[in-house]
Amino acid sequence: MADRESRKMDWPPKTIVCVGAVVLKGDRALWIRQAPGQSLSGQWSIPWGFLDPGEAPEIAALRETREEANVVAEVKGLLGIQNLSEDGGIGIVFLCRHIDGEPTPDGVETDRAAYLSLAEMDALDEPFEPWCGWLVRRVLGGQCRLIPPTSEHPYHPRLAFL
Repeated sequence: MADRESRKMDWPPKTIVCVGAVVLKGDRALWIRQAPGQSLSGQWSIPWGFLDPGEAPEIAALRETREEANVVAEVKGLLGIQNLSEDGGIGIVFLCRHIDGEPTPDGVETDRAAYLSLAEMDALDEPFEPWCGWLVRRVLGGQCRLIPPTSEHPYHPRLAFL
């Protein structure tokens, strides 16, 4: 009973939700390098960020890709969900396709942006954020399952990944 009472004080639950995008252009994935002063300073990662209030996760992933790398993309499907922390933070990651734009850092959160193949990743003597590196290697190596979006459900026009 005491546990139930303590949960009521924390209602509604507040979970940190991050969204990311693995953006493909041919056999290359989009990478951004975190600028000095950022939590992952100097590391290469996929475009990531937090949801804005009321924002759909897939829209947030595309927004972060535009903001951090100047790339316009489209969502092809859901790659998965990752538990990020012991206190309940989660990451939602989408597979996307390049539509337009040249990778360009924003100069605030990112100081480099580039499409890299597996061979180019291996040749780069700079750190990759470990989870992002693992994920992109799986995607480029064909070792992932994609859940495509569907609009055939009662909450249409919002997308579902089922």
